[in-house]
Amino acid sequence: MKVVSLVPSITEALFDLGLTEKEVVGRTKFCIHPAEKVKDVAVIGGTKNINIEKIKALQPDLILANKEENVKEQVEALMDDCKVIVTNVENIEDNYYMLKNLGKIFHQEEKAQLFNLKIYDVLNHAKIKSPLKVAYLIWNNPYMTIGSDTFIHKILGEIGFENIFKDQKRYPVIQKEDLAEAELIMLSSEPFPFKEKHIQELKKFYPDKKIMIVDGEAFSWYGTHIAKCENYFKELISDLNHEFH
Repeated sequence: MKVVSLVPSITEALFDLGLTEKEVVGRTKFCIHPAEKVKDVAVIGGTKNINIEKIKALQPDLILANKEENVKEQVEALMDDCKVIVTNVENIEDNYYMLKNLGKIFHQEEKAQLFNLKIYDVLNHAKIKSPLKVAYLIWNNPYMTIGSDTFIHKILGEIGFENIFKDQKRYPVIQKEDLAEAELIMLSSEPFPFKEKHIQELKKFYPDKKIMIVDGEAFSWYGTHIAKCENYFKELISDLNHEFH
């Protein structure tokens, strides 16, 4: 079966489930994991600007897309000629069923189940001692954060963080002043690549707040990725427990 994936975390999941470069024939330029395997897979554009002709030329049996990461009109343009599955993952339960479904399609039910169990295990052990009010920034200039209907919000909640923007939806634009209530400000490594200098910019405004860069993939990549974040979450939580308790 020839598959084109329009979603970075799904591309990673396909290889984790045991597919090879012969089966995954197309990917976006943002599909960077697993590096040694994706390098041999044809690039068909970005997640928001796919090359429809290039995809059709690959003659895939199946295209995997995502409601949030891809553009509706572009995905619909593929549906006339190709079989497309559009995923929608807003929480851990959605993720569970998506992996289960991929396992079924590619006859890798057992592998999918192992990843699902590992994800629950990782999240069960990733708990901070007492809730922390957090602001999670995904973009700079303007600052953008996450509302309650996002996968990132659900992962933060699983660990014991309280998103101070939980009353908002999607990805609101905010001002520095709106961060006052946060005990902790997380600057994500993606989609905007926050760096040390961005911490310093915010420190001028909030000298006493804990501001840190976090691994955006650990919080936003659904599929199999969280199963591999056990050590990352362990270190993050031990650092925060140490700092706040």
